[in-house]
Amino acid sequence: MVVKVKKWFKSSPRKLNWSKEDTQAKRRSNALKARYNNPLRAGRALQALSNVTKDAETRRKAKADAQYFFRLHRSKKE
Repeated sequence: MVVKVKKWFKSSPRKLNWSKEDTQAKRRSNALKARYNNPLRAGRALQALSNVTKDAETRRKAKADAQYFFRLHRSKKE
């Protein structure tokens, strides 16, 4: 009996244009532009990416970028 895997993650139709090969500044700039200059949206998108990827390098870089955007969002609120 073959078990069908349910894929629960639904990515946004708008691409992040984020790549682990890019520099840190370019990754963050592309992610922010893709989410209409909203750091909270960019952080959530990158957090989702880090949660579903199996590649360790992508997970580490996406998580670091997500944390950067969350800190940026919190600093703008204050």
